[in-house]
Amino acid sequence: MTKGIVIREAHFPGRAPIEAYGNGGFRFADMSHRGSLLCLPSGIYGWEPADPLALTAADFAKLLNEADKVEILLVGAGKDLRPLPAALRAALKAVGIAADPMSTGAAVRTYNVLLSENRAVAAALIAVE
Repeated sequence: MTKGIVIREAHFPGRAPIEAYGNGGFRFADMSHRGSLLCLPSGIYGWEPADPLALTAADFAKLLNEADKVEILLVGAGKDLRPLPAALRAALKAVGIAADPMSTGAAVRTYNVLLSENRAVAAALIAVE
């Protein structure tokens, strides 16, 4: 008996540098993903924040579950730099994570450098066209 198409949560079970970004998505580990990404020590996940212009702690539930493995979070906020809301900064600080917002391009480049240095880094990357 066939069940039809099964849609699963987008997830790459490992850490990998981001090879390219733009056109609404990213390339990494010889794959491509359309949409935003959350790069954590446990893997790379498709990520859909409720409102990319008003991020909340709920958007980072997966990250908060891995807080003991992350020291710095790079937030690629799209084409422009946007400050993180105070409540989100406080939630991250409470679990020992420093957050650094920047454009998505800058976040990708910084993430790749810190990943190559084997640092405890995570990235939340909003896709850009």
